[in-house]
Amino acid sequence: MNLNSLSSTFLLIAFFVYIAAFLFFVLSIIGRRWSNRNPEEHTKSWGKFAFIVSVIGFLCQLTYFFTRWYDGGRIPTANMYEFMTFLGMMIMLAFIIVYLIYRTPALGIFALPVGFIIIAYASVFPSEIQPLIPALQSYWLKIHVTTAAAGEAFFAIGFAGGLMYLLRAIDFKGTTKQNKREQRGIEFTIFVVLVLVCFIGSVFTFHGFGYESTFSKEVTIVRDGVQTVETEEEMYVLPPIVKPHGTEIVKLQPFLGMTKPLFEAPSWMKGGNAGRQLNTMIWSILLGIILYGLIRLIARKPLGAAMSPLLKDMDSEDLDEISYRAIAIGYPVFTLGALIFAMIWAQEAWGRFWGWDPKEVWALITWLFYAVFLHLRLSKGWQGKKSAWLAVIGFLVVMFTLVGVNLIISGLHSYAGV
Repeated sequence: MNLNSLSSTFLLIAFFVYIAAFLFFVLSIIGRRWSNRNPEEHTKSWGKFAFIVSVIGFLCQLTYFFTRWYDGGRIPTANMYEFMTFLGMMIMLAFIIVYLIYRTPALGIFALPVGFIIIAYASVFPSEIQPLIPALQSYWLKIHVTTAAAGEAFFAIGFAGGLMYLLRAIDFKGTTKQNKREQRGIEFTIFVVLVLVCFIGSVFTFHGFGYESTFSKEVTIVRDGVQTVETEEEMYVLPPIVKPHGTEIVKLQPFLGMTKPLFEAPSWMKGGNAGRQLNTMIWSILLGIILYGLIRLIARKPLGAAMSPLLKDMDSEDLDEISYRAIAIGYPVFTLGALIFAMIWAQEAWGRFWGWDPKEVWALITWLFYAVFLHLRLSKGWQGKKSAWLAVIGFLVVMFTLVGVNLIISGLHSYAGV
């Protein structure tokens, strides 16, 4: 077994160990109703065991990280596969740090899925070790990317804490307008998470089975004042509900009787892969609706109401504190990595500190959002539900910065979305 295969094996082991740790954390909470021991003792012992398993998973992923670094001769954070696996590892590290402070087993139920979903998302991208493009051949790659990811990891823990607080504090039996609004907000948040899971699962599954459909169109290219007509192809790994605008079918694998796309992407959708991105979004939402409906059918109640009893013994003030402290730790780290170090590197790589590139803009939006969060928390006394909602919304902004900007909006950072 070569070093690259060994590295991938350790990542796969870490992924399944994280899932096992998550299940143990679940058992620490829901298993106490069947345990003969004191419920608090049951939660404490199983929570401790689940935490040890989490640490083992983190050590496995740390082994993956350093073996890949040694094999590739550079820090493995240069493309989407490497960055997302690194972000997953940083989320686990942030979880370990916060858990050691608060010793709250329920945190593992909400924080660990964020980590292993991020790692699963990484598997969508090519995993081969690729040579660095010139813009990335700098020691700032180590400094900028690692600190930015570390800050985002603590934001993820803040999201988990905020979501836990809302599930604990919202009255799911209430019938007032505010109760209904809060209940819908929680359901929408859970639905967004399920859509992301369906996106990852669908792309991974169809790609694993070798599904492929290809479309082509002729485009006019001008090079050195000379016009040439070239054929541009766009490849799908999901069955094409929608095809790219103005293209012809080159290859289409039938799926569930679907022998041609249902409709064509609108002409105003410009840019490379616009049709494929719309097709992926449609599939993700459709599958998310189906998955949400199936879980609702099993639970026989809104998912927020079904999850809320898991946290009935938790102190809501502790959950509020966990969310705030995680964000308070992550914010200065994110400020250094995503803004200050990024601007210094941009000056070296492109000759300017700021260029309104989409990734730069959304990093700034993220930074401003959490600045507002901390201002409202410290100066205006926004605690409890208000603070928790901001923590949840803030991480959705982070996820759009990571997923939407890299895969939908083109810019100087598009190399990350290979």
